[in-house]
Amino acid sequence: MIRLVAAVLHRLELRARMPFRYGIATMTDVPQVIARLTFELPGGREWGLAADLLPPKWFTKDPRQPLDEEVAAMLGVIRGAIRRAADVRAATPFAFWREVHAAQGAWAEEAGCPPLLAHFGTSFVERALLHAVCRANRTNLSAALRGDLFGLDLAALDPELAGLRPADFLPARPPDRIHSRHTVGLADPITAADVPPGERLTDGLPQTLEEVVAFYGQRHFKLKVNGDAARDRERLARMARVLATVPGGAAFSLDGNESFREVAAFRDYFGELRADPALAPLWPQLLYVEQPWHRDVALSPALGALARDWPERPPIIIDESDAGLDDLRVALRLGYAGTSHKNCKGVFKSVVHAGRLARRRAAGLPAVHSGEDLGSVGPISPLQDLAAQAALGITSVERNGHHYFTGLRQFPAALQEHARRHHPDLYVPMADGVPRLDLRGGELRVGSLNAAPCGVPGEPDLTAIPAETVV
Repeated sequence: MIRLVAAVLHRLELRARMPFRYGIATMTDVPQVIARLTFELPGGREWGLAADLLPPKWFTKDPRQPLDEEVAAMLGVIRGAIRRAADVRAATPFAFWREVHAAQGAWAEEAGCPPLLAHFGTSFVERALLHAVCRANRTNLSAALRGDLFGLDLAALDPELAGLRPADFLPARPPDRIHSRHTVGLADPITAADVPPGERLTDGLPQTLEEVVAFYGQRHFKLKVNGDAARDRERLARMARVLATVPGGAAFSLDGNESFREVAAFRDYFGELRADPALAPLWPQLLYVEQPWHRDVALSPALGALARDWPERPPIIIDESDAGLDDLRVALRLGYAGTSHKNCKGVFKSVVHAGRLARRRAAGLPAVHSGEDLGSVGPISPLQDLAAQAALGITSVERNGHHYFTGLRQFPAALQEHARRHHPDLYVPMADGVPRLDLRGGELRVGSLNAAPCGVPGEPDLTAIPAETVV
């Protein structure tokens, strides 16, 4: 039987090189947590890692809650999920995850904790378990998923997938290159003229959208809007002029940031954008629209009526509204085209999503499985997230975290060396030797991640980061 025998959380305080405004919040300082969990597995004990930033105002989007309370809540759900996992005994990794998910969900319902936030904690246990199982079996995430190493029962989460196995729809070989979709935050400078005097960065990395295109050869983008039509039109028009310079053409997603609470308001807003001649060059490049409606209304029956009345709508996906195990199925019935994958929302859940979307694709229906970022930075979190994205077959993945931090500069030297040694295809040294993500032609090379256990080989040295014992 699988059981959790030890758990340690490491916490590191990070400061962004430039502010990241991603909705109602602007991130300048943020903690990162790295969890090291040890499990008793059928072949003996093995440890696994999970890591993420603790980004305020994404899991709850409550403008009234102080930032320190939000960070405390995120830490609380991680600790809580780990302690609940310590009571679980299960025969397979999938069964173990289901019990943890159920226990965390029951606690959340009683405590009034939103599912998206509650299962952020569950995802830490899940990711560490997947890493430990891959380590114990000396295999990678793609092979483990396709080979049923985790005991994943698709029908247990969606009866419509009965008889399907992950190998029936996941790629036989995960892609070794992934388009990095660059986020243009709501306050990000587009050209040099947007950088106020005294705020010009001198760390050798790009600051404006123009510089990102020139420096990384970026071709995929994520453009954020906030529902202020006049402001959004003006910024999008300036972005369009920059994207027009991308060799071979650009592609972009539009992130609505949950800005609309009236269902029909987004249709009217989008119609205004489409009618603006200055924005006409953008629309042939649009991939999809992400979560324009606030989570309070995004899965309401009114969305189904809107979809029926708006057949020419662009592909629209959920993101923050993908909180429960059944939310994608509800969204698809309402007229959405798909959802996003982030490791913080769960890997097993996304495998089920991939199965659902594969069936839709085979039926000729719109089916979008996007890869999104939640400020995924550092030497652990991006590796595991990209390994999952590749295993799912997602080839355009938002990578915003690296843009707001100066490579791995704020991480201990031992972790920087681990990245350099094990992932020379993914990291390149800056002038002072600090590794940063190596984007060439707007792509990330992920072959070393695909070959490693959940993207992370060897044993990263965490001893220099303050730790607390949870189990």
